[in-house]
Amino acid sequence: MSKIKVLIVDDIAETRENVKRLMYFEEDMEVVGEAGNGEEAVTLAEKLRPDIILMDINMPVMDGITSTEQISLKLPRAGIIIMSVQGEQEYLKKAMMAGAREYMVKPFSSDELAETIRKVFDFEARRIDKLVPAERKAEIRQEPQVITVFSTKGGVGKTTIATNLAVSLVRETGRKVALIDLDLQFGDVAVMLNVMPKRTLTELVQEIGQLDGELLGSYLVPHPSGVKILPAPTRPEYAELITATQVEKILGLLKQNYDYIIVDTPPVFNDTNLVALDASDQILLILALDLPTIKNIKLSLEVLESLHQRGKVRIILNRSSNDFGIKYEDVERSLGFLVAAHVPSDGRVVVASVNKGVPFAISHPGSPVTLSIKELTKMVITGDGTQEQLKIKEKKGLLKRLFG
Repeated sequence: MSKIKVLIVDDIAETRENVKRLMYFEEDMEVVGEAGNGEEAVTLAEKLRPDIILMDINMPVMDGITSTEQISLKLPRAGIIIMSVQGEQEYLKKAMMAGAREYMVKPFSSDELAETIRKVFDFEARRIDKLVPAERKAEIRQEPQVITVFSTKGGVGKTTIATNLAVSLVRETGRKVALIDLDLQFGDVAVMLNVMPKRTLTELVQEIGQLDGELLGSYLVPHPSGVKILPAPTRPEYAELITATQVEKILGLLKQNYDYIIVDTPPVFNDTNLVALDASDQILLILALDLPTIKNIKLSLEVLESLHQRGKVRIILNRSSNDFGIKYEDVERSLGFLVAAHVPSDGRVVVASVNKGVPFAISHPGSPVTLSIKELTKMVITGDGTQEQLKIKEKKGLLKRLFG
């Protein structure tokens, strides 16, 4: 059985030696390299391809948070464990947002270290195993993908799903992801990701005549996860300054520079939304188990069919639960459309995430709601979830129940 390859990163040589001693009797682990600063860690990680990186935070040249962020983007398969004497929540938050899987406060015992390394390694192995088929299909799929998150009912969780999907796409694929907030009057993407944009779509369209990839890039707000954000206007009245033609040009430029473009939308069929829906490769139609939303989703499907967009649609059931008195199977029959993915109800995790401005895909990596977003990410990467595929899967499941 191959050993877990570990890279130790700390600016103090004595600390690196102590960590090596703690691992000395672990027969399933092997230290493949050491680095004295974050910059050296990035170079060695690309060369050695370790399974686990033990990363200190406070180092010269490049600190551990910056190094973690760079390695997470370049080597999404590597599991990074932060080691620090700092146990404050702020350090933990920064580490998780940069892509770390665990955070250990020094000093720690050999048992604590070994258990943490194995836990992170096992988690990464399971994640990679699930994503291998998706990655192979993604290699074939070279064209950039526009994914629009849409619903004609407000309050169903569009922005929550859009932001966490964007973060998850970066973490699972290591590719370039842009997130554009087309809720031009009351967009919340910037709030949910805790960024304070100085410029938004309002200022961008003022330069639409000179717009190119470089200028557009200067308007995108970088998030620590790696997602680049194009925020909505800061005032509702500014929405009138943005036209469908301008949105079409912006989406075209984003497709030239990014692998995935996630579009968050308001709950209406307006000109800018219609441009986004037309440009989309996949439309994630968000469903909740209440009668007003079900009624609106049914009408939306009819409109999308008249626009010849129905084939792009994947219905995502948000806040999936058996406590609402409505079964999703009954909703499927009513809509004549199968649900492609389920996101479970978890108010404690989601509300805390929203209030802190940290996506739960980062703050609660092992929670059921995050795991469901990872499954949704896999579906988006592969392009699965079409009605034809779901019907075949449903038919096979029925046959298995009947004859298995």
